[in-house]
Amino acid sequence: MEPADIMRATEDIAHIGSAFYFIPETVEVGKAHGLGGFRFYFLGRGGVLGDVDADVVRSAFGYFQPGLVRKLWDSSVAVMAPRDGARLYLSCAYDLGRRKFADVSGLDAFVDASTTVIQSVEGASLPLFVAMRAEPVPTDAPAAAMHQAIVLRELRGSVHLLAHTAVGLNTSRAHSIRRPNDTAFFGYEVAPDFADADRELWDRAESLTDEILTPAYATLSEDQAHALIDGTSAMHAALS
Repeated sequence: MEPADIMRATEDIAHIGSAFYFIPETVEVGKAHGLGGFRFYFLGRGGVLGDVDADVVRSAFGYFQPGLVRKLWDSSVAVMAPRDGARLYLSCAYDLGRRKFADVSGLDAFVDASTTVIQSVEGASLPLFVAMRAEPVPTDAPAAAMHQAIVLRELRGSVHLLAHTAVGLNTSRAHSIRRPNDTAFFGYEVAPDFADADRELWDRAESLTDEILTPAYATLSEDQAHALIDGTSAMHAALS
């Protein structure tokens, strides 16, 4: 199976890896530790980077208005150490995986296949992916599958940011192209302007993202490719 086909068939990993972000159970955990839902998201997702300046987090996240990142990051690290926040946030993901994936078959094979992809990537210029990859993988299959879905999500997201930089597309304009209805959520009062030329750059970045990731997905055997696809489909269905 061609790497591009595998990537297209597993696009739902983006939804699986973020499914725990703002669900009531996660929000309640954050509130119990003095963190509102959005602050818990920033600390939880960015905390794997360690005790860094907000500009570092913004560079790893992209898209968000820088002032919003600084406000939420600085107020969050005042409450909890970043890596502690990250591990607490990940525990919410694992809890969701254990609730939803307990009866899903093929998870061990999904974890094996995803680990092959993840470990094949050098990681240079991909700090958020590498930092998330460095977190320990749970030993039980439902939580491990959720963890590796998160890491795969950060892999593609980090490569996509790199591709935007490579083609010269500012991430605020990229955000307007990709998610024009989420202006306020990402901290903008009005959607950043973009031109037709920016859309062309977006398309180039999309193609470059696939090109950069092709060697990683090419490491999969035929059986692993099917396991990754089948596991993605089953987990997405379980969450739905």
